[in-house]
Order: sequence, then structure tokens, then C-alpha cells
Amino acid sequence: MAVPDFSICRAAFRKLHESGCFVIPNPWNIGSACYLRHLGFPALATTSSGFAFSRGLPDGEAGVGRDTMLHHVAEIVAATDLPVNADFLSGFAVRPEDLAENVRLCVGTGVAGLSVEDATGDRDHPLYEFPLAVERIRAARGAIDTSGSGVLLTARAETYATGHPDPLRESLRRLTAYADAGADVLFTQGCVPATTCGPS
Repeated sequence: MAVPDFSICRAAFRKLHESGCFVIPNPWNIGSACYLRHLGFPALATTSSGFAFSRGLPDGEAGVGRDTMLHHVAEIVAATDLPVNADFLSGFAVRPEDLAENVRLCVGTGVAGLSVEDATGDRDHPLYEFPLAVERIRAARGAIDTSGSGVLLTARAETYATGHPDPLRESLRRLTAYADAGADVLFTQGCVPATTCGPS
């Protein structure tokens, strides 16, 4: 199959977000991506856990490294003509400037969107401190804007997943700040149902 036109995929992905709710399934390899396209889904989203588990590895950046993840994302993008959102974990970096460089590399795979989490992977300090978490989203936004790609940025508040004592309040505080920092889409897991908001 020919390499998809990234600009068309990115425009289609933005339009999906602006038009209302839609279901976006998670392929873990090329075969599942092709099958989900056959079933008629309008877009795909990679899954860090699904990919890691398919390789016998733990989920998270300790299990799958940046370059391996970038290669996987590029494979899923190339597998179909659908828009793909990358589950890019916490961006494989702590410092905003390093995160920005990794986001630039992820954009280069042809994704239509990517998500960045605020989880650290450290059990003792599971979330990035609020100011740093916001600055990281601002850095990701800057990298995408510099690319001129139009890739959608999803900011994820991992308060429920990390056992925060007041996850709803902290999710709202963080997601509001992430929106102000330039996130197009906001996500928190664990709230029933999962809360997502597209671009206004």
C-alpha cells in the first residue's frame, strides 16, 4: 500500500474531533491495524500497553524505548490510509526541551495526533510537579507548531491511574492548565466514562 498523504490524514483527524464523538480503536501491530481499517473505523490510535505486551515487555518507557516506539508508530501509520494518534507515553523525556525533540521525531512518523502523559513512572512521585507538567505540554505544543504539521496534541492527566487522593479535582486543575498551554485534546482515564474533549 502506498504511503498515506499525511496532510489529508491530519485534516481528517481534526475534522473528526470537531464533528462530535467517534470510536478510535487500538491496533498493536500491522495486521490488527489493517483489520480495524477493514471494519470501517475512521481512525486508529496506537497502544503502548498492547504493543509492549505483544513483545513480552512491561508497559511504559522502562519496557519500550523511544526508538522502538517511534519505529512501531511509523509502522502503524504506514499500514493504512487512516489517521493515527500515537500513544507517546510521557514523551520519553523529563526536561521540556528534550520532550520537544522527541515530539518532533514522533511528528516525523506521519501521525495525525499524539498524546503526552504527566506520569513519571516513579512510584514515590507518580506525577510531574504541576509547573513542570504544564511546561512540558507547552514545549510539546511549540514543537508541533514549529513543524507546521497540524498534528493534534492530547494532554493526559494520569491522576486516576496513579492513585491521586483527589483525582477529579486534580484532573480538572491540570487539564485546564494543559489547555491553556496549547493542548488540542484533553484526556483523563479512570473517570466513568473516560473524559475527553476535542478542539473547540
